[in-house]
Amino acid sequence: MNFGLFAASTNDIHISIAAEPVFYIGGFPITNGLLTGIAGSFLAVLILWFVANRVKRGKYNRFVGLVQWVFEGLLKQIDDVIPDKKLARKITPLAVTIFFVVLINYWLSVLPGLDSIKWNDVPLIRSVTADLNFTLGLAVITIVTVQIYAVKYLGSMGNAKRYLKNPFKDPIGAFEGFLELIGEFSRGTALALRLFGNAFAGEVLLIIIAVLTSYFATVVLPFFMVFELFIGFIQAYVFFILTLIFTSLAVSHHGPDHSDHSPAVSSRKKAAVKG
Repeated sequence: MNFGLFAASTNDIHISIAAEPVFYIGGFPITNGLLTGIAGSFLAVLILWFVANRVKRGKYNRFVGLVQWVFEGLLKQIDDVIPDKKLARKITPLAVTIFFVVLINYWLSVLPGLDSIKWNDVPLIRSVTADLNFTLGLAVITIVTVQIYAVKYLGSMGNAKRYLKNPFKDPIGAFEGFLELIGEFSRGTALALRLFGNAFAGEVLLIIIAVLTSYFATVVLPFFMVFELFIGFIQAYVFFILTLIFTSLAVSHHGPDHSDHSPAVSSRKKAAVKG
């Protein structure tokens, strides 16, 4: 067996954990992840605009029907996780946008010819979901938005009491609040690292399989591409559903101090007044 060709192929593999600069604008690095992210976000907006326009005109095809089916499924999930309809509609734009942006950008990394299109020896195609800066930014946006809704529904003091309690009067509650505060940071970190880890591992897997299979890559690689498409859907859905769950937990009932601020309790009070 000739190991020389295999060794040469493996030595050509270039894997970078961080997104690599393709060029600079005034000292600001334009990375391959940023370029792909811009293209992916534009593509997601274009697809949704196209589908919405076709639906308004009553012109349907299989693609429009598929996207509409996914969108309606996401809306059903939002209503199931967040019973308060008013809050559900407010969180819908962020949650649905996250799903489609993550999905499209993840799928871009599965394009044939990954790591082969280069500029100044830097691969141009790198999913922005495999850039830790993007996943951290997305997680921060999610956690901050959740806190904003928690303040709006529980009030500033009500939201603060989720974390800060008198350790002398309620030592167990104070400890639970401390754990809740740590949990807020761990949730954001887990959101970012989960998406980054899966996206980066997927890109590396496709590169390794392409090198190992050599001339048989055209036969073997499509199976792994389909698998990565499925993983991309799962990761987008996980980020979407966790955004809803975190929002629901933040505005839900948290003991007697917050019972009057809970959306469910407020709805019951309004019904009682009308009755």
